[in-house]
Amino acid sequence: MRALTVAPGIANSAGIEDVPEPPPSDGAVLVRSLALGVCGTDREIVAGLYGWAPPGRKRLVIGHESLGTVQDAPVNSSFKRGDLVVGIVRRPDPVPCPCCAAGEWDMCRNGRYTERGIKERDGYGSEFFRIEPEFLVKLDPSLGVNGVLVEPTSIVAKAWDHTERIGRRSRVWAPKTLLVTGAGPIGLLAAMIGAQRGLDVHILDHNDRGPKRQIVRDLGATFHVGELADMAIMQPDILMECTGVPGVVRDTLGHTAAAGIVCLLGVSAPGHDLDLDIGGLNRTMVLDNDAVFGAVNANRQHYEDAVIALQRADQRWLDSLITRRVPAEQWTQALVPQKGDIKVVVDFS
Repeated sequence: MRALTVAPGIANSAGIEDVPEPPPSDGAVLVRSLALGVCGTDREIVAGLYGWAPPGRKRLVIGHESLGTVQDAPVNSSFKRGDLVVGIVRRPDPVPCPCCAAGEWDMCRNGRYTERGIKERDGYGSEFFRIEPEFLVKLDPSLGVNGVLVEPTSIVAKAWDHTERIGRRSRVWAPKTLLVTGAGPIGLLAAMIGAQRGLDVHILDHNDRGPKRQIVRDLGATFHVGELADMAIMQPDILMECTGVPGVVRDTLGHTAAAGIVCLLGVSAPGHDLDLDIGGLNRTMVLDNDAVFGAVNANRQHYEDAVIALQRADQRWLDSLITRRVPAEQWTQALVPQKGDIKVVVDFS
């Protein structure tokens, strides 16, 4: 069968090759791939900056934003042939740590987790894959190809879950405004959930090219172009940083209203030194009771929350997020950014 593979740690080693059928040890459910989302993590792996092959192997089947249909499943499982499904990415560590033991593997404390398509386990970038039923999520068929957005939506569903937990430190917390930095897939999906919660949503991006402005307008949100430092007048109750750009990350700190919450969702590259008034920042955050936290990955509950959020969304709006579909045979083209790209998908159909 065809599979999208890469040699982690070796730049530009991506390719497509024939590999054996997935072994039963991968899971009891056999899934046929329909689509695979591409994100910054995949680009880092292909660039040789991240990722680990399975033990004893040099190459990794890449891909963690899956969408497929069940081909075969145990009779005692909750799945049947034809079900539209998405695979969960992370697996708990074998020790396990207290979080993994409680089903919160996204909060693993010892780092011994594995991840499909990223860390020591083959991913979903093949014509077929096998998976354990407990790590498979069933979708309503009405989602169609938009189901490939479940994994990135699970990330922001977790961000919202944790934001609201922090907000409940006040018994009368009632946020009104959300500012999202970055109008990529994560930023737009974070804004979508904010809009579903009835917030006044604002999205800041660094450029005004392509379809982003119209997509934001269609969401009922306000689009801004420029730098966060130029928006001092706006002090949102919640600020979700989705770019990972060091200067933007710096500017988010202390930028909220009193008792505000900043969630950092973008991953930055190390090695960026920036001027920062630590004393002023500390003074602002302490006196205003501000909170800053980071979020990545997701557990099963977040995947299920993501499915609910996507089903509530306008499907035509979700359609607009998938801006390019690349045939599996040419999948490396999906790694090269093009003008107007938001979510790029590798098409196995």
